[in-house]
Amino acid sequence: MGYNKVFGYYLEITHANTVMVPTEYIRKQTLVNAERYITPEMKEYEALVLNAEERIHEIEERLFKEVCSRLAESSSRQLATARCLANLDVLASLAEVASNSGYVRPEVIPEDVLAIQDGRHPVVEHTLHAERFVPNDIVFTEHERIRVITGPNMSGKSTYLRQAALIVLMAQMGSFVPADTARIGLVDRIFTRIGAQDEIHAGQSTFMVEMIETATILHHATGRSLLVLDEIGRGTSTYDGVSIAWAVIEYIHNHPNLRSKTLFATHYHELTQLADLLPGVSNYNVAVSETDGKVVFLHRIVPGGADRSYGIHVGQLAGLPRPVIQRASEILQKLEASSGKAVHLDKETPRQLALFPETNPLLEEIKNLDINALSPIEALNKLYEWKKKFTDQD
Repeated sequence: MGYNKVFGYYLEITHANTVMVPTEYIRKQTLVNAERYITPEMKEYEALVLNAEERIHEIEERLFKEVCSRLAESSSRQLATARCLANLDVLASLAEVASNSGYVRPEVIPEDVLAIQDGRHPVVEHTLHAERFVPNDIVFTEHERIRVITGPNMSGKSTYLRQAALIVLMAQMGSFVPADTARIGLVDRIFTRIGAQDEIHAGQSTFMVEMIETATILHHATGRSLLVLDEIGRGTSTYDGVSIAWAVIEYIHNHPNLRSKTLFATHYHELTQLADLLPGVSNYNVAVSETDGKVVFLHRIVPGGADRSYGIHVGQLAGLPRPVIQRASEILQKLEASSGKAVHLDKETPRQLALFPETNPLLEEIKNLDINALSPIEALNKLYEWKKKFTDQD
């Protein structure tokens, strides 16, 4: 017995045995060595087999529709059960994290207060394996509105900003928070300006994206918003950047509909002067320990402004070559001594030696050589000739 798509199922009998074929067999095809036959019973069974898959789909569809119809009768109760299970899932997950990580229940109050003792970043503290996360306080005094936070890169400024926003968000969603104590007044929105990328498809540079985000914040924030701003103005020239950052802080501080609680991280040390001009501005910086020319970032946010950026030390930690670090230190000293004006390079400063002096005869021969016209053996002979001519002559 066989099957093909043309005849369906058939019986194949060799020519030697065709004399024994029953009379009810119907011959369908003749081959070189055999004859193929079908029978009415076989055709009936074939129809059943070939139609079985289609019937299976029909039955499945009918049963599926019946099940859906039965479920639809109790859909409201099932959705209510699903919502309850989802809520329990979220609450159980938050409870497990709070229990395992030492979170505390925050005090969420209607007053305009933000007082977090020993707050921690809920994600960063779990990614540290060989060291302990350093907690920090975020306690705004009664008249304090803006904190200008200075300090070097890699010291923890951005982590400090992010953990403040996350702790406030977690408290208002009903979660325990990673801190020792927390009294948090309700905020209407949390605005962040942290990091930016070029949006080439929109024709916008990094600085343009930064300015658009800053403009959105200034237009929509209120006195009960929390603002987290990281290095506003860094995407343009130093003077432009300082001017924009200065004006943004003044606007937030002085606008009657703003005066939002703001964490403002910056590398512009000029902005620390605002604490002497605006009563609601205070300076904080990341503590640094410096001994024997080595710098250790303590990751503690302390009152006061930073007097150095330690950018060269960060480059050293990142693995920049020693000559680059030494030369950067020399240039920094000259720039500081000249108040940032152009530095005249010392003529005796070591420079990269040219591989080929301009009058080198070997260079002239290479320029005049037609490489495409050389065979491999001629190229080897030319190299041997140059080696003998230019290296053996000394």
